[in-house]
Amino acid sequence: MLESKRRAIIFLTLSLILAATAGFLFLKKIKDLNSQLGEMVDIYVASTDIASRALIQPDQIKTMQIPKKYADHSYVTDKGSLKNQVTVVPLSEGDIITKNIIKPAATVRDQNNRLVTVYASGNIVFDQQVEALDRVDVIVSHEVNGKPATEVFMKDVPVAMVAKTDNQFKGVALEMPFEQVPAFIHQQHYAQVMRILKANVGKGELGIPEPFKEQKQQAPATQAPNPTNPPAQPPAAGQGTLPKPAAAQPTPAIKTGG
Repeated sequence: MLESKRRAIIFLTLSLILAATAGFLFLKKIKDLNSQLGEMVDIYVASTDIASRALIQPDQIKTMQIPKKYADHSYVTDKGSLKNQVTVVPLSEGDIITKNIIKPAATVRDQNNRLVTVYASGNIVFDQQVEALDRVDVIVSHEVNGKPATEVFMKDVPVAMVAKTDNQFKGVALEMPFEQVPAFIHQQHYAQVMRILKANVGKGELGIPEPFKEQKQQAPATQAPNPTNPPAQPPAAGQGTLPKPAAAQPTPAIKTGG
């Protein structure tokens, strides 16, 4: 009996020594790895999908630790730097937020304007995928006095931001005067079909660089207005021959109607 106890004590002692040695070697290895990688640092990533040009909210971000050695200077490590910022590209959950994709949030150009969210659905169709700062035209099909009618409802509406999920286009936020918001929402809910077309040329102030702004202002001057057909944007039929290639526009080739 004493011999068995002595053997048990010996085995237990050896086990403790081996366990302590293994633990010491493990901690030493971890310490060596940490010394090679350096200390850890917190960077900020998206905790949910974030639409482009949408103001970043505190509940839309979270921290992730990476070795300081691999923390590039473009990573966001200060939460305060994300205040009043927007992303220029849509982000999905887990995407790293970098300094080159965030910009200061721009205020609405007119205090009387509002942003209206429009998602693609069964009765709302986007003919082309649009991006922030694009311009769109809104065409609706509905019944007028019991007869079907299709008409231009709004023209040259600025796109304030774009919503995407997993890089799939979902919808936009359109900026428009407050007085037009009720009528637009009514058509959004009750029109049989609403088609949103990307406009080739925008008008008005978009907060874009001056060279582009000058081109936007000069473009309408090259087109002669047609008072006999005010709803149509393209030039009159007499302008079929374009003298200057720079003034060529695709619109005369897609005129509709007689």
